[in-house]
Amino acid sequence: MIRLFVPHDLASGAGLALDEGQSRYLAAVMRLSPGDELLVFNGRDGEWRAQVASVGKRAVTVAVEAQARPQATGPDLDLVIALVKRARLETIVEKAAELGARRVQPVITERTNADHTRVDRLRAIAVEASEQTGRLDVPEVLKPVRLEKLIGGWQAGRQLLFCDEAGDAAPALAALKGQRDAPWAILIGPEGGFSPKEREMLRAQTFATPATLGPRILRADTAAISALTLWQAALGDWSS
Repeated sequence: MIRLFVPHDLASGAGLALDEGQSRYLAAVMRLSPGDELLVFNGRDGEWRAQVASVGKRAVTVAVEAQARPQATGPDLDLVIALVKRARLETIVEKAAELGARRVQPVITERTNADHTRVDRLRAIAVEASEQTGRLDVPEVLKPVRLEKLIGGWQAGRQLLFCDEAGDAAPALAALKGQRDAPWAILIGPEGGFSPKEREMLRAQTFATPATLGPRILRADTAAISALTLWQAALGDWSS
């Protein structure tokens, strides 16, 4: 069944006017008609069954009927990713949504080969991935910040899995073994790797746990998917 993320409050009997893109998708692509059913969620009120009420030239309205699932959220996990080329960054955001990350924070490092990105485009990708994967929330995609600024203002209590490509850290699963249940973040560097200065800064943090992702050099998108998978298996909702 089609799932749509909507910003509106959801309750039985509510009527929703969908935005232009969603309306075009339902009417022109999926060819839904009044009476057809779909699911809607907003990240706050759970998932609700709804029915197409009207199909106009520019807008589709739906009537909310009953809750299908109560609101639930996954583990408090951030993905901190150095800016990389557009296509790979879009893949990373999509897979982060599928793998349960709650936030995606792009960062600018000394060896980053880009200093900006279309955050609105990344947020749209996160929404689409969340609709398809069945999760009841959408990961927040934040504006890029410099790595040293992020580390300098690090959230108290959040642990950091620092994926260090230098090869002198413990394997990721071994590094995560016995770690406490807490908010976490995973840090993936740029294609050129972290600079010696950045590695020194990161290893000096008490909240950072360095780890290696194996003997091969991974591209940023592969590294992000691998690290998210390993963390979910060790400490996340794959382990329960």
